[in-house]
Amino acid sequence: MSPTRIARLGRGTAIALASLVTMLAPSAATVPSRTALYAGMGEELIAFGLDVEGATLSRQSSVMLPGFVQEAWASARAPTLYVAWSNGGASYNGSGVESRGDRHGITAFRIDADGALHQQGPLAALRARPIHITGDGPERHLLVAYNDPSGLSVHAINADGSVGGEVSQRTPIDPGVYAHQVRVLPSNRAVVVATRGNEPTASSREDPGALKVFRYNAGMLSNEISIAPQNGVGYRARHLDFHPTCPWMFLSLESQNQLQVYRRTDEGLEPTPLFSVSTLADGAKNTQGQTTSTVHVHPNGQFVYVGNRGTPSIGPRNEIAVFRINQATGEPTLIQNADTRGFTPRTFALDASGRLLVVGNQSTVTVREGNTTTEVAANLAVFRIASDGTLTFVQRHDIAVGRKPLWWMGIVAIQP
Repeated sequence: MSPTRIARLGRGTAIALASLVTMLAPSAATVPSRTALYAGMGEELIAFGLDVEGATLSRQSSVMLPGFVQEAWASARAPTLYVAWSNGGASYNGSGVESRGDRHGITAFRIDADGALHQQGPLAALRARPIHITGDGPERHLLVAYNDPSGLSVHAINADGSVGGEVSQRTPIDPGVYAHQVRVLPSNRAVVVATRGNEPTASSREDPGALKVFRYNAGMLSNEISIAPQNGVGYRARHLDFHPTCPWMFLSLESQNQLQVYRRTDEGLEPTPLFSVSTLADGAKNTQGQTTSTVHVHPNGQFVYVGNRGTPSIGPRNEIAVFRINQATGEPTLIQNADTRGFTPRTFALDASGRLLVVGNQSTVTVREGNTTTEVAANLAVFRIASDGTLTFVQRHDIAVGRKPLWWMGIVAIQP
């Protein structure tokens, strides 16, 4: 019965019927829904069922891509997953040396109710190895970032969800050095690209990092501003996320082990960070062999999480750094550094309800302790998120396939 018809009844009857309607109406907690977790292990994209209540994973199915899974983005309006892949990059050849490869693309997959993936339309070829992919606000375009050579492209999304052609830009844009992530502002009027630059070597000078902010209009980009403190030296901008309700953007600086906060507008970013804090418990910065990775803001906006990655040779800190966010100022305060139970947490994700966080520990590592060695496999580590934002480890799901890396993982809510 509609609220209008209830209002026409007597007060007592209306109250009783309204209570009955409330009791019978499905609540958010009772509406049946499924959550899937996808993990890219080399060329294989594995689908897991994720039981949020029980904090458990169950492997369901998998598909093979023409190259290593690099990154993926899920539509919020249609059950579609867009997977970027390549046969280039250091992860593909196993040498630790970047290679450009010669086959790169995006494959669109329709997501079934059980999380299984089915290819939607032909694959879309890309110009180079894609390192990040995202959709715009109306979900009419995909934006792809490339690291070598650094670049950015925009692609139409067809009415059936398949990938359309690349949108030709009117004027060239400056993509910086080593573009690492692209995100569209919530206003859909600007795009931010985190360009990581490169550390100096014995034979080369440092390449500067920057945040490149572009105006955006229906797939078209135009140059706006470049944010590069100290001309980008010592500014390894890697990964960013937006607060869900307040005008703040959170950015991880890779080699500096820092989390920065910027104020955003509908048109872009203010150039000076509001806050810069260390992601390490001892407050260290520029620690040799220690770098940050992904950053994600909790769905409720109260907390922000950052990955810390270390190398085995230096006594690594492979952690998720947990920050409480001051809701008046945006200032992050470090409250926990949770061991990820693996090595190289390149990616992690939170479920839509904000109750679970799952880490993708990228590398399979042989650890020596005295005269014994133990192999720690690439794995998915599941954590519960408490009401205060802190993490409690639940279980680890090893998914090593030889020495192939777990390069990307993500969590997708499947609507009933």
